[in-house]
Amino acid sequence: MSPYAASLLEQEARSLQTRLARVRPFALIEPMVPAAALLPSAQSALEHYLVTGRRELQALVAAFQHWLAGARENATAAEAQRRFTFLRLKFNATLTQFDLFNDVITQRSEHENGVWLSGLDAVAADALALPGSYYRMPPVVCYLDRGPGAAIRRARTRLPGGGENPVAVVRVPRERMIGSGIASSLIHEVGHQGAALLDLVNSLRPELQAMQQSDAAQRDTWQWWKRWISEIVADFWSVARVGVVSTLGLIGVVSLPRVFVFRLSPDDPHPIPWIRVMLSCAMGQALYPHPQWERLANVWHDYYPSATLAPETIDLLGRLRRGMPAFVQLLVRHKPAALRGKTLPEVLDVASRQPALLSSLYRRWENAPAQMYRAPPSLVFAVLGQARADGLVGPEDENVLLAKLLTHWALRSTLDTSFLCASLDAPAQALPRAPLTFH
Repeated sequence: MSPYAASLLEQEARSLQTRLARVRPFALIEPMVPAAALLPSAQSALEHYLVTGRRELQALVAAFQHWLAGARENATAAEAQRRFTFLRLKFNATLTQFDLFNDVITQRSEHENGVWLSGLDAVAADALALPGSYYRMPPVVCYLDRGPGAAIRRARTRLPGGGENPVAVVRVPRERMIGSGIASSLIHEVGHQGAALLDLVNSLRPELQAMQQSDAAQRDTWQWWKRWISEIVADFWSVARVGVVSTLGLIGVVSLPRVFVFRLSPDDPHPIPWIRVMLSCAMGQALYPHPQWERLANVWHDYYPSATLAPETIDLLGRLRRGMPAFVQLLVRHKPAALRGKTLPEVLDVASRQPALLSSLYRRWENAPAQMYRAPPSLVFAVLGQARADGLVGPEDENVLLAKLLTHWALRSTLDTSFLCASLDAPAQALPRAPLTFH
């Protein structure tokens, strides 16, 4: 290898080092009000990932420089270029991961949006929490993006450039900020994380396989349920956590031109949108028996009548609908090993989300609003969603109320954390704590 070729590559390696030196801790470069900040568990997880990634890249660059210094006479320029090319690909892939987290945190400096995102973090954490120590909860952080649907990059999964994702990152549609329908999108994505922590999909597939083999008349429909199970489980989690607002929010997401609502794609993990809404109603009816579910299903059918479809499509939709009760009962009664003999409805406490109880809470909170601010965030969304379905609250009032609630949850989580930190350094009697209410 010529000295000139080696010199060029050595300078390129040093250039990588200078760019890496500009990757600073998020805590030093992202201005935001305290209420908009990430919770310490999420902040520390991200910062630790950043520090570890920087050290790994520094070691890779140093190793290349060491090799280059000792291989100038024996290695070819092509070999040196090949090694450097792979080093740069790894370097850029890792920086792309840093940029993802940087985009998430940068939004925390936006006026109002930053605080509301912190409030959504609290909603997500509450929706993921299960009493009973069934799993170790990862931190969850939210950010806004374009498009009608939400998405999640689950915690403890491999990132594209390598390494394990330290937090669950939920992308929330900007167009859903803010209304009760945002709970449908957010908690559906949280459901994906919960399902992964409980290994629900792998737990359900053998049962679906058994039904496919034993139920000859519905064999193909069981095959479809099995194919769609990952998205269905997330929808089930959402309905179980926030009730009818989950279905109303889903309708808002999948209200598309007719051709998309009835489109069947073998490669799509999502059910046919038309069936997905009908299944959401069926899950709601199984968890919370009430006339509202049939009413919603009828409205959805009126929006998108199926009578004019091709005969084979009508036949498939009919068989899927007829098979829904048995499929939903399988979901309701399933006892995954991770839940130690309990069902998902039991651990998600659907008894506290029954429509009559939610309506009663809304009437009580109208007279005593402070009680609403002390309630768990997912329960509040369930109550407001039921009130919206009952016609008791309009979108304008709902928007104002949710803005206050998200701000309150963000502030409460910040002050609770500050109180906890302070209590480590001061006697408990020196830190009186009064209930916090933000109106």
